[in-house]
Amino acid sequence: MTATPFVVGIDLGTTNTALAYASAEAPEAPSERHPIETYPLTQVARLGQIEPLPLLPSFLYLPQPGEAPPGHMQLPWDPHRAYAVGTAAKLQAGTTPTRVVASAKSWLCHGGVDRRAGPLSSEGGEEGKKGSPLEASALYLQHLREAWNHGHAKVAEHSLEKQDVVLTVPASFDAVARALTVEAAQAAGIPQVTLLEEPQAAFYAWLDVHHADWRDLVQVGDIILVCDVGGGTTDFTLIAVTDNQGRLELHRLAVGDHILLGGDNMDLALAHLAQQKLAGKGAKLDLAQMQALSHGCRAAKEQLLTDLSLASLPVTVLGRGRSVVGGALKTELTRAEVEQVLVDGFFPICERSAEPRRSLATGLQELGLPYTPDPVITKHLASFLRRQEPILREHAQKAGLEPRLLPTALLCNGGVFKAQVLQDRIKAVLEAWSTEAGSPQPVKVLSGTDLDLAVARGAAYYALVKRGKGIRIRGGTARSYYIGVESSLPAVPGMPPPIKAICVAPFGMEEDTQADLPGLEFGLVVGTPAEFRFLGSSTRRHDEPGTVVEDWQDEITELSPLTATLTGAAEGTTVPVQLRSRVTPIGTLEVYCVGRDGQQWKLEFNVRDAGK
Repeated sequence: MTATPFVVGIDLGTTNTALAYASAEAPEAPSERHPIETYPLTQVARLGQIEPLPLLPSFLYLPQPGEAPPGHMQLPWDPHRAYAVGTAAKLQAGTTPTRVVASAKSWLCHGGVDRRAGPLSSEGGEEGKKGSPLEASALYLQHLREAWNHGHAKVAEHSLEKQDVVLTVPASFDAVARALTVEAAQAAGIPQVTLLEEPQAAFYAWLDVHHADWRDLVQVGDIILVCDVGGGTTDFTLIAVTDNQGRLELHRLAVGDHILLGGDNMDLALAHLAQQKLAGKGAKLDLAQMQALSHGCRAAKEQLLTDLSLASLPVTVLGRGRSVVGGALKTELTRAEVEQVLVDGFFPICERSAEPRRSLATGLQELGLPYTPDPVITKHLASFLRRQEPILREHAQKAGLEPRLLPTALLCNGGVFKAQVLQDRIKAVLEAWSTEAGSPQPVKVLSGTDLDLAVARGAAYYALVKRGKGIRIRGGTARSYYIGVESSLPAVPGMPPPIKAICVAPFGMEEDTQADLPGLEFGLVVGTPAEFRFLGSSTRRHDEPGTVVEDWQDEITELSPLTATLTGAAEGTTVPVQLRSRVTPIGTLEVYCVGRDGQQWKLEFNVRDAGK
């Protein structure tokens, strides 16, 4: 990309979206760092009231015609806007939840729905307008572009769409969700973005804060756990500190699988606590009231975790019927209750051998998000660390170090960790596990970052790193990727043909590189709709392009299928092809089928029919 005046980092979060930036011009002294700033985002704070705020809540308010007073959603750059994103939309969720879209990011990575259609209204409700995860994400990013251009782009060269933009995604996002995130940015008028995993962004923010002393805070052999609990997902990442001819280097060793567990679950747990209190007063809540109560509990939780002077806060939900005095039901949440629900419910002390609960799926379910059945984050962490033990042993052997199978340092990210008791609990759990393993050791807590803004600031730092200004974390792709190939065997009644997993992109494949699958030729169906099976693994580290895995059920998981109708031959023709993969400079994966005559077919990520 051509050098731009600014570098921009965007955290497109489940709960909040943020933007940070830095001037890309060289500082006056070569030793000086590029200061990273958070950009205040002008938005409708309340209907009819406009304010610049550091965060743009990831909520979309879609009122019915005539519901909102005229002009109450207008913005300085759009006096006729008929919807609202940000703080006003978040407030509306507490009163009219059937008009508010939330958790779009969680739906964006859900392969069981058509993410271009409208599974989102308020969380149900036929009367609410529909919005798709892709559309909502694009509207949040569009608002960022408009706010930046209105207040910061005095000349055309300074407009956001012309800057070097880094957009963050969960480390556990698969290739389809990453491609959709890029598509949302393009729909928002930001044609070029680079993707960065959120836990890495959080660590980059820590490096920026500690640019002068980070080498004193970690040492060779340290294994750093980045524990990122966001609004909708929990991500784990392991980063190793290594030595390269006397210089400290950072290498990402592993990332966890997709865990749909985060602040949304915590808000619902608090809502159930508040519901029990209201039930004690004789109140019975319907579904819409529970949705509103959950949003109210989220607001109370955020204030109680942020303002330590508060001991409790009221939570109010609109009543139903004439018998409700004042038309509202009211209770309160105390800081002690919030911390107890979060600590005991989501971060309890468990054994190192603990495994998340795997429940038998109910035959008929509502079409909703596939939340993990076990909300205990510490159990998911125990399972993740145990699966990485072979990787940690291999790393130590290559580096000539004593193997360390548990983290020696901890970096927490996400607004929930504003509650110091939660950071303390994660630290205590890790230290208890090291004692259980027979090698007790203290865990260093890496601190100093803003838990709400670290990801955006780290993304801006990474944009500078790409220009050679900063410390880079080495890593490449976070998992190995595979294409499913149907075996050529005689048909057997009731038995589908077995699927072989063919590695097309190995773990750690760097951006802007490609790989050919030597000596392997497959039959490509052309001229008719076909489904391409797409798979991934976060544990198979040694598969090379072309590795064939026949029994893959335990180590490789199936991701969203790719559907395509490839043209260029008669309908139903099978063309001999070889495969080629490429990790683009922005961090997405492309797969090409190359015919004997050199003709290429690119497998486009199309989720329009996913889950049908």
